[in-house]
Amino acid sequence: MTLEILNLSKEFPVPGQPPIQALSGITLTVGDKEFVSVLGPSGCGKTTLLRIVAGLETATSGSITLDGESIDRRSSQMAMIFQEYSLYPWRTIIDNVTFGLEMQNIEERPAREVALEYLHLVGLDEFANRYPYELSGGMRQRVAVARAMAIEPRILLMDEPFGALDAQTRNMLQKELLEIWEKTRKTVLFVTHSVDEAVYLSDRIVVLTARPGRIRKIVDSSLERPRNRTSPEFARIRRCVLDLINESGQPKEDLIVHPPSL
Repeated sequence: MTLEILNLSKEFPVPGQPPIQALSGITLTVGDKEFVSVLGPSGCGKTTLLRIVAGLETATSGSITLDGESIDRRSSQMAMIFQEYSLYPWRTIIDNVTFGLEMQNIEERPAREVALEYLHLVGLDEFANRYPYELSGGMRQRVAVARAMAIEPRILLMDEPFGALDAQTRNMLQKELLEIWEKTRKTVLFVTHSVDEAVYLSDRIVVLTARPGRIRKIVDSSLERPRNRTSPEFARIRRCVLDLINESGQPKEDLIVHPPSL
């Protein structure tokens, strides 16, 4: 499986003014089972790029292909996880997870069996009949992961999924996400503001410039897993990414660099 983004650009029209150019000339290849993170200055188009890949936005120019086939609309081969959880409060946890399967016209019994399998994978099968308001923020995000995984996409798109969580919960969910990824080996394209998170999770880190977002550099983060956030090599990669972002126009105070987990 190969996801190819070729010379992708995006402009947003503004009445009576020149258009705002969000992205310019993005070319990126994401390989099978690869975990790739996208970082960059605030407003550089990270989320816009992810939404175009997901088929939620259209590019002004350029192309996206999956195994050579054009992707220009929403595809069942991709699932997106947002920062806000996006769970339906009137549905139980298991009914939230089966929602995507229902949209694919899968019979109720198999859908519930699949949902329970993925709830078990994220450690929430005993909460299947609860409602979202009864779960913590971290648990609700794990439900969102289970819902996305249940439709068995080839690519998981994640837009700052842990951005609203406290540092301790965020570190815990990063570890759990890697455990799920190692079991399922889905291809992941992950947007984050956190340098530490990107280095901890990723095989490669795509650093974008300030708007219009262009690829400044792709940083290899292929440290042996599980990764030690306090190791000299981890610190070296984190410093490299921080320097690239600062050179791209991001104020230091806007960067999220979580303290190491001891």
